[in-house]
Amino acid sequence: MAETYKGEFYCVKCKEKREAEGRVEVTSTGRRMAKGECPVCGTKLNRILGKA
Repeated sequence: MAETYKGEFYCVKCKEKREAEGRVEVTSTGRRMAKGECPVCGTKLNRILGKA
């Protein structure tokens, strides 16, 4: 099962912080990144969480 992250993301399109849920992925450099979707406008959201 994939790891999920629930918390605050910053939406660049809305220019506001939004509460959302997203899946956690590991980048090629070893950093963990949460990827979700803005509940208001539908834009993709990213949040860097730290090293795995």
